[in-house]
Amino acid sequence: MKKLFVLGIVTIFMAACGGGNSSESTQPGATTAESGSDASAKSGAADVSSYDPNRGTGKFTHVDIADKLDPAMAASGDKIYEVKCAGCHKLTDEKLVGPGWKGVTARQKPEWIMNFVTNTDEMITKDPKAQAMLEICLVRMPNQNLTDTDARDLLEFMRKNDGVK
Repeated sequence: MKKLFVLGIVTIFMAACGGGNSSESTQPGATTAESGSDASAKSGAADVSSYDPNRGTGKFTHVDIADKLDPAMAASGDKIYEVKCAGCHKLTDEKLVGPGWKGVTARQKPEWIMNFVTNTDEMITKDPKAQAMLEICLVRMPNQNLTDTDARDLLEFMRKNDGVK
């Protein structure tokens, strides 16, 4: 009976973490490879020779970040965090299932963060920083099916958590 209960809890947890909308949109302030001229990025093929460890692997090649925080985006990002992220990540530097988020925007470039949250599987497979985190956490982050807008709002929430005003 205990095993059935645990299996039910795990199933509910996985459904809560992995669900979501897989449609994509383009957020102002986020530039993707789609809008650039790089043919390999457009086709989705990974070109190892052009791999940039500061942005990781994915479609985000440049993210425009304002000096001041966008409160509406941060509030939206807070809601996304509560639904899809809080079960595994704390807002401090303390590890829960995944690493804590305190200081993440100082440690990683905006492009890397957005590529990681929207392209989790490929980042874990190809990015040395993502692989190092996996070695520490021992659990692969599930794909949260975030839209580009969700990812940008989440990034703004991370900036707020790191003290940007």
